[in-house]
Amino acid sequence: MIPLELTETNFAEVVKAPGMVLVDFWAAWCGPCRQFAPVFDQAAELHPDVVFGKVNTETQQSLAAAAQITSIPTLLAFKDGVMVSSRPGALDPARLESLVTSLKELDMDEVRSRMQIAPR
Repeated sequence: MIPLELTETNFAEVVKAPGMVLVDFWAAWCGPCRQFAPVFDQAAELHPDVVFGKVNTETQQSLAAAAQITSIPTLLAFKDGVMVSSRPGALDPARLESLVTSLKELDMDEVRSRMQIAPR
């Protein structure tokens, strides 16, 4: 699967949907972002059950500001509409795979109880 381009128009709808969403905040001028891009794209191919999205911080500056992105690349992970992880820096394939696996195993009832969020 090719990662979705996320913008102010579709970001909230995508990340609030049921399931898991990984969002890469990047910019074309960023060397580490360019290095991470093929790793992210490969993970998208390996995990068709996960939504992979990309936010270009140059064209979506207000969205990056709202997400409090202070360095790029930054990877945000959402599960069932809840942000469960924020990782600045480029991940290698093994670390990204480990993150995806751990997020798939994440017990959202437990997360919601810790955050005092009502179950869906």
